[in-house]
Amino acid sequence: MSTRVRARRLTQDEGQYLQRLVRRGRHDSVRYRRALIIMASASGTGAPAIAQLVAADPDTVRDVIHAFNAQGLAMLAPHWGAGRPRRITDEDIAVVVATAMTRPKKLGLPFTHWSIRKLTAYLGGWYGHHDPTLVPARMIRIGRERVRVILHEHGIGFQRTRTWKTSTDPAYDAKLDRIDEVMSRFRRPGLRVRPVRAVEYSALPRHLLGPPASIRTGRPRPTTARTGSGTSTAVTAWPRTGCGGRAARTQGRSGPGPPRTRSSCA
Repeated sequence: MSTRVRARRLTQDEGQYLQRLVRRGRHDSVRYRRALIIMASASGTGAPAIAQLVAADPDTVRDVIHAFNAQGLAMLAPHWGAGRPRRITDEDIAVVVATAMTRPKKLGLPFTHWSIRKLTAYLGGWYGHHDPTLVPARMIRIGRERVRVILHEHGIGFQRTRTWKTSTDPAYDAKLDRIDEVMSRFRRPGLRVRPVRAVEYSALPRHLLGPPASIRTGRPRPTTARTGSGTSTAVTAWPRTGCGGRAARTQGRSGPGPPRTRSSCA
């Protein structure tokens, strides 16, 4: 005949801790259910009655009691599983990093810089479908986001460095300060001067200059470049003559009155 499963005698500290946990814990938590099972078993309640109390299987109640007798209060915390095993091992990560640090030309690839898409395709053997010599020694089926995370953790990036030309004059800053001083001190009321540092604008790249002056100041652009003068030209409707042609405007007209016309029928 099998012996009855029962929790061992609780110490004073264990009883106070379990009682506090049952009073303050949530009813749907694992710690609360396990503490209730241990307290009920320590008081002499059988496993079938405890199973009805906590709505569990009697074998589950017996497993909790056995775990408490062997481990103590450490068994109250749930130990969840680690989930699905890792598909990318440490050796695969080392291969990804080593490949990213290698020039594509050395591997026989027809480009000079890596990207996330190209690196993922090469590791998966996509380029080997067209040329068997481009198959890597260790093929890794990995996603782009995982490759991005690995490269970020190892401080590797594929962004190209942007360069631009700057002045080599040692007095570059002094000349800019002199330009600002002259423009601020010798500005006349009738003279319209735009405070633009031309030397600085020529030395900086285009993407650091900001919006054009017409957008920054809110003033419309002049119409000189479009019409050849400061004002726009309008189309004049000349009167028709009786012979079916248009009347030509006489050159050198002076004085008020309607414009004189000459006929083009002769």
